[in-house]
Amino acid sequence: MPPHGPDTPFLWRAANPRLGAVSPLDPSLRLADAPPAPELVARVDEVLRSGGVAALPTETVYGLAARADDPRAVAALVQLKNKPAGSPLTWHVGRREALADFPRIPPTVRRLVERYWPGPLTLVLPGVPAGLGPIADDGWTGIRFPAHRGTAELLAQLDYPVAMTSANEHNEAPASDAAEVERVFEGRVALVVDGGAARLGESSAVLRLGEGRFELLREGLVSPADLRRTAGLRIAFVCTGNTCRSPMAEGLAVRLIAERLGWKPERGDPREHLALFGFEVSSMGVAAGHGGPPASHAVDVLRSAGMDISGHRSQPVIPERVATLDRIYCLTASHRAMLLGVLPPSAGERVELLDPEGSDVPDPIGGGPEVYRACAEAIAGFLKSRLGDWA
Repeated sequence: MPPHGPDTPFLWRAANPRLGAVSPLDPSLRLADAPPAPELVARVDEVLRSGGVAALPTETVYGLAARADDPRAVAALVQLKNKPAGSPLTWHVGRREALADFPRIPPTVRRLVERYWPGPLTLVLPGVPAGLGPIADDGWTGIRFPAHRGTAELLAQLDYPVAMTSANEHNEAPASDAAEVERVFEGRVALVVDGGAARLGESSAVLRLGEGRFELLREGLVSPADLRRTAGLRIAFVCTGNTCRSPMAEGLAVRLIAERLGWKPERGDPREHLALFGFEVSSMGVAAGHGGPPASHAVDVLRSAGMDISGHRSQPVIPERVATLDRIYCLTASHRAMLLGVLPPSAGERVELLDPEGSDVPDPIGGGPEVYRACAEAIAGFLKSRLGDWA
C-alpha cells in the first residue's frame, strides 16, 4: 500500500470505466451507500486527525471534509475552496442525536428533522456546540445529517466533529463524482473517497431557523413551501357558536406562538410572523353559523391582552377543512364528541381537549366582563401548557 498523509493525494475508486484506471486497492474499501469497512474509517480518520482534507461522497454532491474543532484544518479547507476568510462551514453528523449539543431544539426544528433527516437539508441554528467555534458564524452553527449511509456511518464513528462543504471552487458548480473532484483540485486533497456518482447531484437546501428567523439561505431540493408546511402547524379551536371561547383561544394562541417565535409588537401583524414559520391558527363551532361577530366582552378582554379579534366572524365545522389541520382543540368534552361524530376514525388522534388534564372550559355567554376575563385566563393557562409542543 503506498504511503500517504494529509499532503499526499490518495484516490479510492470503484471499478468504473468512466472514472479511468481502477485503484490497486481492494474494491471492498470503496465507500458505498452502506456501512463502511473499518480500514476505510481508519484511513479517513488518519487524514482528518492530522489536519488534512478528505473528499467524501454524499447523496447530494461530494463534500470536502476537515476537523471542525481544528482552526488550522478549517482554515486550510476554506483556503482550498478559495472561500472568503471567515466563511462558515457546516457540521456534518451521522446521528440525529447530535442535535442535543445545541442549547435548545424547538419543535419546529424537530419536525423538520423528523421528515428530512437524513437528507438534503442543512439547518443553521442558534448556538455553538462545544468545539465548533471555528465553523460557527456570529453565534449560529450549520448542521446536516447526510443520507449517504456510508458517509453518515463513517462520521458517526469518529470521535471529533467534522465540517464539510461542497467540493468545488468558490462560486463554481459542486462535483458530483470522485473523478470531478480529482480534476478540480488536482492533487490538493489528501484523500478522495470514491462512492460513485452522487445520487441527487444538487446541493442541500440551507435554512436558518430560530430567534425570529426563518430564512432560506440557499435553495435546494426542498422547497420553501414544503419547509414551512413541515416546520409549522395548522391549529384550530372548537366551541359551540364560535363567538366566545374559541375566538379567544385563537387570538391568545396567535399572540403566544408568535412571541415564542420571536415576534415583537413593532414587527406588525403577528399572523404574518406565524405564516413565515408555517403556522396557521383558526377557530370554528360545532353549532356555529356563518359570519357572526364575536361577543363584545370577548373583544374587550382580548384587546386588553394585546389582540384585536373584532374582525373575527364565526364559521361552522366543515369536515373537509378539518382534514387539513394538524391539531384540533375542543373547549369541552361534548364538543369533542360531536366533532368525532362527523370525522373519519383516523382523525381522532388529532382531536383533543384544550385542557391537557381533560376538564371543560365553561361557556361565559351571558356573563359580565369578569366572567369573560376568567374564561380567557383559564384558556391562556391551557395554551401555555401546550406551547412547548408547538413552537
